[in-house]
Amino acid sequence: MARKSAGLGERHRKIMEFLTTFQDKNGYSPSIREIGDSIGVTSTSLVDYYLKNLEQHKYIERNQHVSRSIRILRPMYPSFTGEVKRVARQAAQAASDFFSVPLLGRIVAGKPIPVPSSDLAYYDPESGVEIARSLIPARENISELFALEVEGDSMIDAMINDGDIVVLRQANQAANGEMVAVWLDDNDETTLKYFFKENDRVRLQPANPTMSPIYINNPERLRIMGKVVMVIRQVKSQFA
Repeated sequence: MARKSAGLGERHRKIMEFLTTFQDKNGYSPSIREIGDSIGVTSTSLVDYYLKNLEQHKYIERNQHVSRSIRILRPMYPSFTGEVKRVARQAAQAASDFFSVPLLGRIVAGKPIPVPSSDLAYYDPESGVEIARSLIPARENISELFALEVEGDSMIDAMINDGDIVVLRQANQAANGEMVAVWLDDNDETTLKYFFKENDRVRLQPANPTMSPIYINNPERLRIMGKVVMVIRQVKSQFA
């Protein structure tokens, strides 16, 4: 139920409620006839009379020579409710536009290096990377994504530099040419490379002309951890 406002009759209150809800919805004020229709009054002169009363009580101001020029000075309760709901909807929408991907650790884009535990999640499990949903293809299952910080420069021609973040989708297989995070089981080593299956061996190709590929003659010792979905580039200060 709307609160009573001092100095306002029932029709004044209904006009104020209509003005505020109409402006909340449309972004501009209604016409005199629209106001009249909202309170069941066909006389535009009578509507104008009520509006003058509202001006005198400092609830609104308007330019009588300009159509749809009413500006609300003292919003009624419905307007407050509508504003709160709108702000809440906007906040909920903004929150839903982003999601957090767990940052599981560091992957080397260079020579493979040992992993210090039985999986890649050796950093703070509560750390994460905020990503806009619009940057991720709709087909991706968000729950399957994880992120790793890149160390090294073997993928610089793929625009992946030391300190960048790669977002990956969990996977245990890859097609030729896909960029993957792999774990070499025999040595408990990890690396980030392009994947190529060549007859009975696997080639892990860097994107750096100064570096040689890694050949895995026994593909069974190579475990694919994930495929790169996107790269988050980190801008470094020139004064650092």
